[in-house]
Amino acid sequence: MLYQRSSQLFVEAEQVIPGGVNSPVRAFKAVGGTPIFMKRAQGAYLFDEDDNRYIDYINSWGPMILGHAHPAVVDAVVKRTQLGTSFGTPTALETQIAQLAVSMVPNIDKIRFVNSGTEACMSAVRLARGFTNRDKIIKFSGCYHGHSDSFLIQAGSGASTFGTPNSPGVTAGTAKDTLLARYNDLNHVTELIQANPEQIAAIIIEPVAGNMGCVPPAEGFLEGLRSLCDQHGILLIFDEVMTGFRLAKGGAQELYNIKADIVAFGKVIGGGLPVGAFAARAEIMNHLAPIGPVYQAGTLSGNPLAMAAGLAMLQSLNEDVDIFKRLDQKTAYLEAGIHKIMQARQIDYTINRVGSMISVHFDAAPVVDFQTAARGDNPRFKKFFHGLLQGGVYIAPSAYETWFITDALTYDDLDFTLNAIQKVSETL
Repeated sequence: MLYQRSSQLFVEAEQVIPGGVNSPVRAFKAVGGTPIFMKRAQGAYLFDEDDNRYIDYINSWGPMILGHAHPAVVDAVVKRTQLGTSFGTPTALETQIAQLAVSMVPNIDKIRFVNSGTEACMSAVRLARGFTNRDKIIKFSGCYHGHSDSFLIQAGSGASTFGTPNSPGVTAGTAKDTLLARYNDLNHVTELIQANPEQIAAIIIEPVAGNMGCVPPAEGFLEGLRSLCDQHGILLIFDEVMTGFRLAKGGAQELYNIKADIVAFGKVIGGGLPVGAFAARAEIMNHLAPIGPVYQAGTLSGNPLAMAAGLAMLQSLNEDVDIFKRLDQKTAYLEAGIHKIMQARQIDYTINRVGSMISVHFDAAPVVDFQTAARGDNPRFKKFFHGLLQGGVYIAPSAYETWFITDALTYDDLDFTLNAIQKVSETL
């Protein structure tokens, strides 16, 4: 494929946008080369500025469960736009989608809409701190909860030490209130709690990690976190920006039958438009302003375009009784095909999958946390990525991101993908 137009646009973008992109992962720094500029999308496909077509496995980082430009979502947005794009006042739409979301997700009574997954997670942590009157949180290495200061933390010199800032601009004072744990390691979490008695407000986790590739929770891990939180008066926050309304109607809480205290959602709740939300039982949510002391606000929160798109999306998911079964079957078909190809080529690999989230790790050992994910063969992944790109298949330009399957994918699309993987495997 030729990328002449994309290359030209990237040169132009670099002059006026830092790094030429508005989110770092788009820059192809992890895989090399020039980022591809997309012009349009339809169903399971992306089309770039050079009119190349790709089967899309990013799907706007998860929310396009129904596919791009789904008629119900597009129609809802177009109709709503004609009535005005933003008022800065309440609308009936906000209540409609809130009622639907609360009916679909277990263990929540009230929901507050924001403008991004970052805002949702940031606000969830603030609410947890205000509710418990404690300062510290536990997060897990490899889990990404947005770019709020509290989350940009990496491990210090000791496994049980306070975190240190992972980005300039994050203060040491902020970092000391974030404790870093190993994913799927209950003993480590227990050590952190014991070392900080009655100081931890919340444990925040991706119940299925998607930012170190797809990494499922080990058997008993989420149950163990729930038990520890109950024992120590800690709130359990599920970051379901990726898993919410994707793994089941009620997200990971429904899939694993685990009750979180606060749940954060992302773009899927707005049909792919910029939106997020956080939700909990009434006892916790009533601590929010204007009825409680914990302040949180947003001029465009609950804006009518995002609410219209989100309502159309959630209604479709709620009414289609077979969609999650279809998503699982299609992803299982893809997984089985990749296994067959990799085994035939005797390539060291591991595939992790939960429902319609899947990733290929180029290492034969199990991938259970960030440390094991980091052992993957990155040079091989780069060849894999660019080979698929040339073959018309678009996956995330990073070895540490999950693939997202959309219902718009046909089995012909999946076979096309497997044929592309077969060709690439011959070069790995």
